[in-house]
Amino acid sequence: MSISFKKAEPSDLPVLMRFMQEFHEFDHADPFDEVPAKRAMEKVISDERVGLVWLIKSSGEDVGYLVLTLHYRLESRGTCANLDELFINEANRGQGIGRKAMEFLEDTCKERGVAAMQLEVKKDNPEAASLYEKLGFEKLDRDFLLKDIAT
Repeated sequence: MSISFKKAEPSDLPVLMRFMQEFHEFDHADPFDEVPAKRAMEKVISDERVGLVWLIKSSGEDVGYLVLTLHYRLESRGTCANLDELFINEANRGQGIGRKAMEFLEDTCKERGVAAMQLEVKKDNPEAASLYEKLGFEKLDRDFLLKDIAT
């Protein structure tokens, strides 16, 4: 099994949207709304200041995707990368692809001078939490709060 990562481009949107919908159905209770999801993905693909997107390939086949967004964090004294989404389709889970994807991201972040990486994981996804902790991510003594303010 050969794992590779292809930087996404606009022509990859159909496969990315399919994976986004699968991820949303796995990770969210609300219905998937393709129009704003596609707009958001197009923004990240088209502007590296916002973030980066890759397709995950196994032996040449698309099996998932990664979305990394960027922001400046005073506490980290530099650019912080947020693992916004990591999705591997169900048929390819449990084969070490997630670990390889995280190693790829860490190497990419180091090459770009990123000071820290952060991510969030749902409490009902202990498999993902376990992987992230094994890779050195620490649970912080903080709660994650969010307020949607878009109209």
